[in-house]
Amino acid sequence: MVYDKITHLETYAGLSEDIRTGLEFLRNATPATENGVHELSPNVKAIVSEYTTKPENENGYEAHRQYIDIQYLISGSEKVACLPLEYLKETKPYDEKGDCALYRETSVRPQEVLLGNGYFAILYPQDGHMPQLCAEQPLAVKKVVVKVKIA
Repeated sequence: MVYDKITHLETYAGLSEDIRTGLEFLRNATPATENGVHELSPNVKAIVSEYTTKPENENGYEAHRQYIDIQYLISGSEKVACLPLEYLKETKPYDEKGDCALYRETSVRPQEVLLGNGYFAILYPQDGHMPQLCAEQPLAVKKVVVKVKIA
């Protein structure tokens, strides 16, 4: 997992051209950015959505095998709980079509990161993550999840 401020984008530009493409989209995203799927390249798409954060995510943790997630809030803030998969117990087997398996915590407390105020997270297949959590109280947010296909 990578957690940093979008102003440090150049630090991560060398990870891959596809990750750079996704980060550039985030740097230019504004509250006026349209909701929906934005195809940025054959390997990169950005999904923009709006919702209200919640105290608990009933789905638990998720992890993906085909795509890296880059998560960023255009407006508002949310907490994302993160744990390596080795500390999670699978509750829903991997679905190739949805590129997702679901998990729950076992005995290890998660690391929590705060998205908003220009901070983003890059989440790899080994990074179980539970997004959409309220930092203090439920809050309306606008979020971008960039999906970067793993080569």
